[in-house]
Amino acid sequence: MKPHQKNNIMLILAAAMMALISVSCNTVNGVGRDVERTGDHIKAASR
Repeated sequence: MKPHQKNNIMLILAAAMMALISVSCNTVNGVGRDVERTGDHIKAASR
């Protein structure tokens, strides 16, 4: 494998990892909001 090919592959892998990390952060934040809303509804129903 030529050096420039290796660099290109590493760049593509790094970009893919960054994309996955940003997507997973949004997913975790969304789940957190859903859990919080569920807790609010349970609290309101118990009053």
